[in-house]
Amino acid sequence: MTGYDPVILFGIVLALALNFFNGLADAAQGVATVVATRALSPAKAVFLTGVCNMAGPFIFTTAVAATIGTAIVHADALTPETIIVAMLASTTLVFCATKLGLPVSSSHALIGGLVGSSVAAFGLAAIIYPAWSVIGQIVVWGLLGAVLGAVAVGAIAAAFEGDVRLAIIIGAVSGTAFAIPILMVLGVLKITGLLVVILFIFISPVLGAVTAFLFDMLISHLFKNSRQNRMKRIFSPLQIVACLFQATSHGANDGMHAVGVITALLVAGGILTVFAVPTWVLLLSAIAIGLGTCFGGWKVVDRMAKGITKIRPYQGFCAGTAGSTTLALVTMQGIPVSSNHVISGAIVGVGATRGKNAVRWKVVQEMMTAWVVTIPLAALCAFVGYLLFATVSSALL
Repeated sequence: MTGYDPVILFGIVLALALNFFNGLADAAQGVATVVATRALSPAKAVFLTGVCNMAGPFIFTTAVAATIGTAIVHADALTPETIIVAMLASTTLVFCATKLGLPVSSSHALIGGLVGSSVAAFGLAAIIYPAWSVIGQIVVWGLLGAVLGAVAVGAIAAAFEGDVRLAIIIGAVSGTAFAIPILMVLGVLKITGLLVVILFIFISPVLGAVTAFLFDMLISHLFKNSRQNRMKRIFSPLQIVACLFQATSHGANDGMHAVGVITALLVAGGILTVFAVPTWVLLLSAIAIGLGTCFGGWKVVDRMAKGITKIRPYQGFCAGTAGSTTLALVTMQGIPVSSNHVISGAIVGVGATRGKNAVRWKVVQEMMTAWVVTIPLAALCAFVGYLLFATVSSALL
């Protein structure tokens, strides 16, 4: 990297720091279930997931990096200055949240930062907006999915003399959450940019929760006559495998943040003519997130491992498998979701199999609040940060 402009070098260092803090904060989603069930010690769990986080970007696609670098704001708005301000704002936000034990999304913090600094520099025209026709399709298909889900789950509840009203609500939410990603995979819906990121703030935890709930019910039925000791012997190793798969998927999604930003920075600085990820960028970003995971965000680990619900080894396996599968599928679609959102939803899903009182909903509510406010808060911080930067630059010049 000799001969690079100091501003570009500073931006690269910032991006790697963001990935480091990403691993620091999101260590929780990779190790929460195995720590909670004592399948692995915290130190071993964090080390192994750190290695898998490093491997993830090389195993899966780099589509998430392309979304970060090309589909959120227009290329003209991605200048070295707007990118650096966005990274400063998002890195500070993630660091502070990690210290407080709040599992905020580093991907959403970065996206909010890019939006805020770009709007401050170039106005609202900097954002890549979806076509109205796409929004209309989402509404139509979402409503159809809600109706089908409500009818199906409500009918099942009625047949088993359950709470039909609650079942209809759950079915409607689940139907919408599953309909949109399925149609995206089939190519019926083509949603990109900021809209898909906002949609999956709500969709991804529901996918994780419903998938984990159903998987848990299936495993419970298949092993209903097995003793707890036998269940532990069978599922403790499987839970570790699920945890490592989940960490690999996390590296391929969240690990692409620095990759996308650094590549966009190189394009903005004229070092690259097109958005094509260099191998050295992929390698450095993978090392940064792996090191961050190895250090571990222990407050977040404790909250996710123990704060949401108590889980057993087979439930840890169900949550890890459901979460990692969901994460892998959205990664292949190039959607930068929060790994914390997905695995938190999965943990809620396995906890809910023991009844609604088995989940500490106050903790879930606090986490959901943090998820919702992350993008606007990061955007506000970056917006103000860029205005301050512009004011100081003008005064000095």
